[in-house]
Amino acid sequence: MSERKVLNKYYPPDFDPSKIPKLKLPKDRQYVVRLMAPFNMRCKTCGEYIYKGKKFNARKETVQNEVYLGLPIFRFYIKCTRCLAEITFKTDPENTDYTMEHGATRNFQAEKLLEEEEKRVQKEREDEELNNPMKVLENRTKDSKLEMEVLENLQELKDLNQRQAHVDFEAMLRQHRLSEEERRRQEQEEDEQETAALLEEARKRRLLEDSDSEDEAAPVPLQPALRPNPTAILDEAPKPKRKVEVWEQSVGSLGSRPPLSRLVVVKKAKADLDCGDGQPQAAPAPGAPQSRKEADPAPPTPGASSLSQLGAYLDSDDSNGSN
Repeated sequence: MSERKVLNKYYPPDFDPSKIPKLKLPKDRQYVVRLMAPFNMRCKTCGEYIYKGKKFNARKETVQNEVYLGLPIFRFYIKCTRCLAEITFKTDPENTDYTMEHGATRNFQAEKLLEEEEKRVQKEREDEELNNPMKVLENRTKDSKLEMEVLENLQELKDLNQRQAHVDFEAMLRQHRLSEEERRRQEQEEDEQETAALLEEARKRRLLEDSDSEDEAAPVPLQPALRPNPTAILDEAPKPKRKVEVWEQSVGSLGSRPPLSRLVVVKKAKADLDCGDGQPQAAPAPGAPQSRKEADPAPPTPGASSLSQLGAYLDSDDSNGSN
């Protein structure tokens, strides 16, 4: 049985590796690779921001006729995540970085731009000094003057540090603490003086008001009326009933109006039907007001007692019986 994982292969005696055909591929062949965005960029087509570290499926190719110290330069093609516009950038082995080529703009590269500007200024200065000896002397004078200014500033900083080194910070803090306590004590004294002045003014005002009130008569305070207690009737002792006499049971008491007094009727005089000339008196019109005497019955005599009223009632019955 043959081995499953073959480690050694059989080469026949007549094997010639030069006869193996070689695969010819174009030099600008593109490969699909997985990479991350090397810097922050913004798409020129839609304005979408693409942040550093975002992953893409990119196409990679070798840049033709572009080499740095024998190192090839590679170009990468990616697509915008929003508008699918093509963005290209390539490697920069000289600065160990990447350079934007097409489709987007690089963000946050102020430091890189500053370094490039410094390099450009240095290169221009070297070119000027190469062909102009007077320019070399002028630049040396400027450099020496700048160096002297830097040394003076450095010496000032040293002197300042030495002065600060001899400062007693504990004494400074103690002095500051004492000044703060003095300020608080002064503020407290001022507050106490203001409070005393306000109290004195209030006392004087109260004395004036009291002297004015003594001249005027003080009004008598009204005492509130005592409200009866609803449960006081339960505490009262029951009143004894008065014994009723025999004659009061039939007639009634003298001080109160007896029930038989309503049986007494005062007789009214008959209206004269004939006038002085013999003609009957006309009846009053309906709705006409009657005289006060006819309308209002005679009030009972207040001095009459129940016994006298009973006697008058008996006399009236006798007279009716005789008639």
